[in-house]
Amino acid sequence: MDFNVGARLKEIRTAARLSQRELAIRAGVTHGLISMVEQNRNSPSVASLRKILGGVSMTMADFFQEETKEQSKVFFSPHELIDLTSKLSDINKQNNKRMTLRQVGNSREHGLQILHERYEPGADTGPMMLEHNSHEGGIVITGSLKITVGDQVQILRSGDAYLFDSRIPHRFCNVGDEPCEVVSACTPPYL
Repeated sequence: MDFNVGARLKEIRTAARLSQRELAIRAGVTHGLISMVEQNRNSPSVASLRKILGGVSMTMADFFQEETKEQSKVFFSPHELIDLTSKLSDINKQNNKRMTLRQVGNSREHGLQILHERYEPGADTGPMMLEHNSHEGGIVITGSLKITVGDQVQILRSGDAYLFDSRIPHRFCNVGDEPCEVVSACTPPYL
């Protein structure tokens, strides 16, 4: 069964007792974007959804998590990672430019978010630069990834790494011909 992003957003907004306009103002987005997402007429980019959820102080992990995981869990198999992005079906299926972000465990419990990221060729976090009050770093495992941090731009390949203050506007894009996989960490958790 497909995850209904629009219905979930509306559920969260109404539970917070906010109108679409109030959420738009809090999130710094247009009222039209909130309306289109709730009607499933627009599947938001990762950056847009994160910005909208910031208006209700919610992480993407909380948005997509369907059940509470055992908090004392230490080890995780691949199927136990929390899928944060593949449920954004429209944006991820356009031109096979899919991006998936899977989180290890409960990031809030540990104050650290660890992600296994996969970017298909052409996948991009979106034209809206990401900004959040964290620090993040990662290592490219396979493929290549163009990372923009402020006015610095670099294409990283297998074995290359990054580390920066996430308050600086940033963006990730697979500019290669093969999938790119990254293992990253962010503290405090962002998504």
